[in-house]
Amino acid sequence: MNGLLMPMILGNVMFTFTESTLPGKVIVLILFASSIGAWYVMATKMLQLSRARTGSERFLSLFRNKPNPFAQGQRIPDSPLNTLYEAGCQAIESQGGQSLTPHQIESVGAVVDRTMADEALKLEDRMGLLATAVSACPFLGLLGTVWGVMDAFGAMASSGAATLSAVAPGIAGALLTTVVGLLVALPSAIGYNLLTTRIRRLAVQMDNFAQEFVLSAQQHFGAAGE
Repeated sequence: MNGLLMPMILGNVMFTFTESTLPGKVIVLILFASSIGAWYVMATKMLQLSRARTGSERFLSLFRNKPNPFAQGQRIPDSPLNTLYEAGCQAIESQGGQSLTPHQIESVGAVVDRTMADEALKLEDRMGLLATAVSACPFLGLLGTVWGVMDAFGAMASSGAATLSAVAPGIAGALLTTVVGLLVALPSAIGYNLLTTRIRRLAVQMDNFAQEFVLSAQQHFGAAGE
């Protein structure tokens, strides 16, 4: 029974698609392309954020367990914290590398904060596409449904056949766009919420590390007596 269910569903979908009007078919194809794009963004972002989280955990372990955290040695490019660390170290070197004044420490902190903002933008890259899919696809599907229903009733009025069998195929084709729109929007909404939560965690982690880095720089490179 289960082996026959999927072919029946696909057959019904194909029949409904063929009964759709040209605008309905175009909208379904647009929604199908949007679904592919949304799933690609979700898959790539999930992989990127997973690597960033794992890399950040390794980086923090190295940073906090060394007597001198500024002698890191090992690079972890997948971690945004590593990028903050390297930008901060370069800023420290540009300030002289030792006996830094409070003003110079603040300059280092500003560099780290600016780098943190850039890394946050990288983490949020392409998330707008998912948000667009969540908000626009249901309305695009609804547009196709309304358009298809209008065409179906217009064809019924032209032919003079006021029977259910005359309009049912057209209405079914029109409703297909709403179904496809929801099938695109629902996974996109779930993926968007999950990814946003992970991005927020990484952003908080970056903010905490930025403060920890500046404090460590002040302890190791601050001028004596400051």
